[in-house]
Amino acid sequence: MKVLVTGGAGYIGSTVCAALEDAGHIPVVLDSLVAGSADFVVNRIFYRGDIADRDLLERVFHEHPDIAATLHFAARVILPESVEQPALYYRENVMKSLALFENLLALGQQRVVFSSSASIYDTVADFRVTEDSPVNPGSPYARSKWMMEQILEDLCSASASQPPGLRALALRYFNPIGADPKERSGPYQQQPTHLLGRLLSAAQSGTPFSITGTDFVTRDGTGLRDYIHVWDLALAHVAAVEQFDQVFAQVSAGQQLPVRFLSINLGTGNGVTVREFVRAFQEAADVPLQVKEAPRRPGDGAGAYADISRAHRLLGWTPKLSVTQGIASALSWARRTGNLRS
Repeated sequence: MKVLVTGGAGYIGSTVCAALEDAGHIPVVLDSLVAGSADFVVNRIFYRGDIADRDLLERVFHEHPDIAATLHFAARVILPESVEQPALYYRENVMKSLALFENLLALGQQRVVFSSSASIYDTVADFRVTEDSPVNPGSPYARSKWMMEQILEDLCSASASQPPGLRALALRYFNPIGADPKERSGPYQQQPTHLLGRLLSAAQSGTPFSITGTDFVTRDGTGLRDYIHVWDLALAHVAAVEQFDQVFAQVSAGQQLPVRFLSINLGTGNGVTVREFVRAFQEAADVPLQVKEAPRRPGDGAGAYADISRAHRLLGWTPKLSVTQGIASALSWARRTGNLRS
């Protein structure tokens, strides 16, 4: 099967491309390389350009008419940057995604798997969220993801009158960590804002690591997150593509109208606090690390962890790799790429 992968030169997109190839599929990558790495598209079918470029998209499908689905990863993803530059995030994540989806519809494409985020969820008392839990996106980044889910759901509903129309799965990621176990790709941002990236940066530079936020209502006062190995995440995308039609057949059974849009949580089903994660990193890294406390960052919340029963039931998917394995693979990748002191 051929699959269009927008943002396939990014951290998660490139890892999914590797998982697709391992499963016998062919990724066709569309990426502007504004944030992606050219190293991650070597020896892959690659088109450099903007996802909102109608002419380019037409060329892609003209040259690859057998593309069966689109995996949409292309987006700006840095939470603090979104707070500082909200217009950038609404333009790049919302407006350009809308153009992409409209063009896919016009080109007769029927299957979309959208890269969404658990950052859309509100904080709940026990931190465990299902796909039906209340949402309260706390940053322009999170709001852009929620907006796109709503837009995509509306487009899917409206296209029902134009068979075969559009159907979409929104995969809500929790917190990806780690690298491709075969070290074909991994984290590459020079100034990371996510937890593991900041730990690696602090370990490399010898500067203190700041735990941002110690007054949350969690078991130790620090934020609680569900950290999923990026390879488990990638395998969930392979399952979503391979079982796309079966998923919608299953959820539509017995319904008056067929279901055309569905969200699915992707996490481990376990919550880990920042302090706990830092301790696990210190044990795995064997590199001196100073730790200090700092105020919360704008947009940060207490956190959540995933109820993943829907993913297990519909995709037959269960995460296999631990937080410790995720940290170890990230450390191995950092050493291989020269981003961690030996």
